[in-house]
Amino acid sequence: MAKLCISLLIMVCALTSTDKALAQEDYRFDIGGGLGMTGYLGDANTSNLWSSPSWDAEILFRYIVNPRWALKTNFYVGGLSGDSSKMTNVFPSGETYNFSTTFYEIGEMAEFNFFNYGMGETYRKLKRISPYIAAGLGLTAWSTGGESGAAFTIPLGVGVKYKPSERLNLGIEFLMKKTFTDRLDGALLDDPAGIKSSFMKNTDWYSTLTFTVSYEFSKRCATCNYKD
Repeated sequence: MAKLCISLLIMVCALTSTDKALAQEDYRFDIGGGLGMTGYLGDANTSNLWSSPSWDAEILFRYIVNPRWALKTNFYVGGLSGDSSKMTNVFPSGETYNFSTTFYEIGEMAEFNFFNYGMGETYRKLKRISPYIAAGLGLTAWSTGGESGAAFTIPLGVGVKYKPSERLNLGIEFLMKKTFTDRLDGALLDDPAGIKSSFMKNTDWYSTLTFTVSYEFSKRCATCNYKD
């Protein structure tokens, strides 16, 4: 009986040590994907971002700098559409325009978490949920009405991350993306009002609202020097 008790005690201590080690593991990379919806603002829709919603899919790869900062490489594919007949404003000629396009976007973004995001060491004050802000630079290609094009974009947005387990992450992210073109909605809607394009006016915008799932891998260190 004494030998059995000692064996059980050793097993319990081993499991406890394993749990603590797992709780303190830290990972460098995060990979995943997501699905969501898009919106568009431009000559065929000047005010209501969600008047003609469409879809998007994302593949993402993060380098986790620390619990506050991450760098994300992302690839999006999605649809955009608009219909000027839904607007209260009308063009001088009274004509209406509509379009539908598929876009492809690749970009690099920096994310800043408001809390130390993660699970494990209490001395690091890690939180399983954290809101964050994000900004970066991207390149978007599209095809509309038989014509193709590409332009740089500046994505800006916010999101929330939640960690249901040590290596799994759930998230929701909203990004507004300014494009350096007025042809995202087609050649017919390239400067229809005759206003010369500039950085802040007469260029198209689109948004992505995406739900993501990702998984962390590659341990930063196998042994932690601090234990609770």
